[in-house]
Amino acid sequence: MSSSTLVRGGLVVTASDETHADVLVEDGRVAALAAAGTPAAAALTADRVIDATGKYVVPGGVDAHTHMEMPFGGTQASDTFETGTRAAAWGGTTTIVDFAIQTPGRSLREGLDAWHAKAEGVCAVDYAFHMIVSDVREETLAEMDLLVAEGVTSFKQFMAYPGVFYSDDGRILRAMQRAAGNGGLIMMHAENGIAIDVLVEQALARGDTDPRHHGEVRKALLEAEATHRAIRLAEVAGAPLYVVHVSAREALDELVRARDRGLPVFGETCPQYLFLTADRLADPGFEGAKYVCSTPLRPQEHQDALWRGLRTDDLQVVSTDHCPFCFAGQKELGRDDFSRIPNGMPGVENRMDLLHQAVVEGRITRRRWIEIACAAPARMFGLYPRKGTLAPGSDADLVVYDPRAEHVVSARTHHMNVDYSPYEGRRLTGRAETVLSRGEPVVTAGRYTGRPGHGVYLPRSTCQYLA
Repeated sequence: MSSSTLVRGGLVVTASDETHADVLVEDGRVAALAAAGTPAAAALTADRVIDATGKYVVPGGVDAHTHMEMPFGGTQASDTFETGTRAAAWGGTTTIVDFAIQTPGRSLREGLDAWHAKAEGVCAVDYAFHMIVSDVREETLAEMDLLVAEGVTSFKQFMAYPGVFYSDDGRILRAMQRAAGNGGLIMMHAENGIAIDVLVEQALARGDTDPRHHGEVRKALLEAEATHRAIRLAEVAGAPLYVVHVSAREALDELVRARDRGLPVFGETCPQYLFLTADRLADPGFEGAKYVCSTPLRPQEHQDALWRGLRTDDLQVVSTDHCPFCFAGQKELGRDDFSRIPNGMPGVENRMDLLHQAVVEGRITRRRWIEIACAAPARMFGLYPRKGTLAPGSDADLVVYDPRAEHVVSARTHHMNVDYSPYEGRRLTGRAETVLSRGEPVVTAGRYTGRPGHGVYLPRSTCQYLA
């Protein structure tokens, strides 16, 4: 049965335009936009009308870096695909791209099938997958071609975590060469894991076991060195490169130099690096464990550089790296050894609001907010214009956003399946009020109206910045 919705009276904000317009949704797609007060707008009718007067109407957020149910360090991320996508919807995010994992000795296909089994039939919003490549063999390289052909078009490799996900330079180069031929995009966790492991061993031998030492051993220079090396390997391979969770000023400098030379090199950062600093790792009573993630939080001067990078488009995307572990029973695994603290923080519910706070504070414009949170990740990972914008034919992933709603972030009120918030007590201005996913209301006037299984899997095209 067909249905239609008219969103009337709001300020429609996309990455390219801001206009007072009415939006007609039919059968899950944007059918028309008409400037407010025009005869075209007056002619629009629908089964249901949403009054967006005084609100923004924006595309649903695209979070291109999440880890639902990810196994790590003897435990696994506390959000399931059901709870994590529900929390995403609450925060105005209507698409996630999660990471399927290749187990060493196994095929890419087995890893991808395992992640399909986790997500199928339970997601509240739409989802897609990247593929973590942790065992580069001839069979793996051939599988990369097959995955690109069926819509898994990005592959993550790690210069960190020896013995877990780590790939040496030769394996990285081979995967990059394959991506150069099949159109895939290599995503890189750029930290010198071999050197970091030496520093970890030395710190623990000195008795430096507290969470703050996590940040001290994962040095900014080792992030920068790995970023430089990844860029040079990609240049040798003739492949594009996307560096995930950039946290260090020196790593950003490497991206800037590469882009100034015209290389197809892209960078992502995350809200934790934009709104939190390394001093949180020294919070008393083991509280600093809540802020352990990799790459780590950095001092203030790095945060300032990242904001500049976003304004100059040397960083294109803000994703969350949402990988939540509860403080009780999970983060506590490393109480006597910081290297055993599960690496990761929650954030999928907070990203759109945190970035809107940057609009409120004058750090970025409204259009840049939508660019880095919606349009750029959709383009980067082959989902645009189905996702990331509001235009005729796009999926009706739409958020009625109240730019004046004030709220305080707290684990007591968030919807992520984790027992703390890294942004606890932070006052924010702006909040998603009503959220549509393919035209279906998943949040309605501040009430959850979604359902498990509404979200569908999205095959993707290749990176649209390379066309």
